[in-house]
Amino acid sequence: MAWPDRQSLLPLLSWLPRQTRASVGRDLLVGLSGAILALPQSIAYALIAGLPPEYGLYAAIVPVLIACLWGSSWHLICGPTAAISIVLYASVSPLAVPASEDYITLILLLTLLAGVFQWLLGMLRFGALVNFVSHSVVLGFTLGAAVVIALGQLPNLLGLELPNQATALNSLSQLLQHLGEVDRPSLLLGLGTLALGSPSSCWRRAGPDCC
Repeated sequence: MAWPDRQSLLPLLSWLPRQTRASVGRDLLVGLSGAILALPQSIAYALIAGLPPEYGLYAAIVPVLIACLWGSSWHLICGPTAAISIVLYASVSPLAVPASEDYITLILLLTLLAGVFQWLLGMLRFGALVNFVSHSVVLGFTLGAAVVIALGQLPNLLGLELPNQATALNSLSQLLQHLGEVDRPSLLLGLGTLALGSPSSCWRRAGPDCC
């Protein structure tokens, strides 16, 4: 059995010698621009997962460093996502109080096991099975995650402090019971932010004719 070469173990050895001062400068600028967007976003992902905000920063920094040194793709983006965050929350919140020490321990154990299984599936070349997953399944999962995330963030939009619920339906029921306690300044601030963000997002996506 042949041993893997150095470039297989450290893919950066294949592209690092080709870097120039100009390309490094451009990479630093792109990295800074990405960090400005990714770091606040990762904090939001941590809150969705029921974790303290600093764990979002860990998840945004450590995977990028590992992917930079050992990743096989120049274009793959590594880091937390909203779908993974809500899956973590739904899996662990029935077992422990979110943001507690036991909850964090379970999250770390779950992510470690998920990483081990991903590594094994990659070694066995199971990635090709994704080609057989229906687009409808992927779309349904994405839309379901979006609905659950939106329901989970409604208390923050309305300025309500509600206990964490195990399911989205329980969260909605709890929210409807406390609609009379809505904090108007928080609601106005949230609606104003959405009003400013939606047209600009539409403009960037499809140009001036979209809106």
